[in-house]
Amino acid sequence: MKEWIDGKIVEGGSSDARISVTDHGLLYGDGLFEGLRVYAGRVFCLPDHLARIDAGARAIGLSIPGGTGALEKVVLATAKAHGSREAYIRLLVTRGEGELGVDPTTCHAPQIICIVDDISLYSEEKRRAGLDMLTSSLRRPAADMLDPRVKSLNYMNSVLAKREARLRGADEALLLNSSGMVAEAAVANLFAVKDGRLTTPPATDGALEGITRAAVLALAAELEIPAREATLGRFDLFAADEVFLTGSGARIVSVATLDGECIGTPGEHPIADRLWQAFVPYAEAHGTPI
Repeated sequence: MKEWIDGKIVEGGSSDARISVTDHGLLYGDGLFEGLRVYAGRVFCLPDHLARIDAGARAIGLSIPGGTGALEKVVLATAKAHGSREAYIRLLVTRGEGELGVDPTTCHAPQIICIVDDISLYSEEKRRAGLDMLTSSLRRPAADMLDPRVKSLNYMNSVLAKREARLRGADEALLLNSSGMVAEAAVANLFAVKDGRLTTPPATDGALEGITRAAVLALAAELEIPAREATLGRFDLFAADEVFLTGSGARIVSVATLDGECIGTPGEHPIADRLWQAFVPYAEAHGTPI
């Protein structure tokens, strides 16, 4: 593991990797992050990740030191120092040190942190079999509370949903919005397949506009698989031929069960498999060389 902090790259867990206890990112979750992937020595869709964090920064009034150009240099330098052709990157921009109290105007020097490490969320056996998912008792906050397009450091909603799923023996949690419609999984976007058509919830229903989600929509167009953004209910998932999740960490992974009920035909997820086969070369072709 390699970490960029205070303008230098250090070994993960090193005593040199320090953040102030008065950093508002630590105290209040006041900041933003991006999860990125390295495929075949290239950072996947780096410009898209940088555009998203830049838009989020504007939305919360956070000035990124050096702008996205500085972030790009940090990401590439840290990934290069890590030295792996396959890796996971966590990029953070916090509000920085400030006075105790939530007032962000006391913070004058935002902090950039980048962590690069290996990652494997699910075993190959679990990926082939599909995930077990349950419906969380929690709800995704509405956009007028916190817009889901702002990928903030405050991920407590997702943390608690994931904890609930794991404690109840599932791999992942399904989050509904305040209207009872599908938003997304705790840490991934969701797609349902019915009669060969892909459907994924829109941002207005509480879904993050994921980078891997966008890649899947682009791949679907190339493969002539009909796809759309539309509201989904739990019934639509039970009635689906396939359900799968997408994300920088998960990539593309099928869902086998929801609340103990099988989704589609056990062990069969042809659309997800087809998209996964196309995603591997797509990821390599849409990466920034380290």
